[in-house]
Amino acid sequence: MLPEKEITKISKFLSLVLRHQPEAIAISVDKNGWVSVDELIQKSNAAGVKFDFAILNHVVATNNKKRFAFNESLDKIRASQGHSVEVELGYEPQMPPEILYHGTEINNVASILLTGLKKRQRQHVHLSRDTETAIKVGIRHGKPAVFEVYALQMHNDGFKFFLSDNGVWLTDSVPSKYLNQQ
Repeated sequence: MLPEKEITKISKFLSLVLRHQPEAIAISVDKNGWVSVDELIQKSNAAGVKFDFAILNHVVATNNKKRFAFNESLDKIRASQGHSVEVELGYEPQMPPEILYHGTEINNVASILLTGLKKRQRQHVHLSRDTETAIKVGIRHGKPAVFEVYALQMHNDGFKFFLSDNGVWLTDSVPSKYLNQQ
C-alpha cells in the first residue's frame, strides 16, 4: 500500500474534483454527485494523480471523516457532503438532536453572532453531534471557537435538517438566535 502522505494527497485531490472542481479533470458528475469510478481513475491518472481501484477503495474505507461513498455496485463514487458544485444528494429531512455544534475560527465569532451561520460557497452549513469534532473543524483555521446550535428548536420552527452518509448534520442556515457560543 502507499505511504500515508500519498493517501492524504489522493484524498485531498478527490475532495477537490468530487466536491468543487470536476472540470479540473473533465469528469462528469451527475445531478446526485455520482461519478463513474472507471472515468475517475482514468482521468485522475491522466492528470498525474495515479491510483487504481484498490487504492481508491482504501482511501474511501480509511478516510477518518468518511468523506466519500461508493454506490452499492461499487461502480460510482461521490463526496458525502461539502459540495460547492450544485448536486442533490437525496438526503431526506430528519429530526435533529436537541443540540448540535459548529466549529469555527475565533476571529469569526463576532460576525457569526451578528448574522448567524451561512453556507457561503457550500450547499449547506455543517454541524456535528459533539464538541470534539467541532473543535477539530475550528482548529484547522486557527484558534477554535465552538457554537451550540439549538437544532431541535430550529426544527420545530420549520428549519430542515439532513444527515449525511458520514454523520455530518446539514442545514441551509442558522440564524443567530439559535446559537450560543461555548
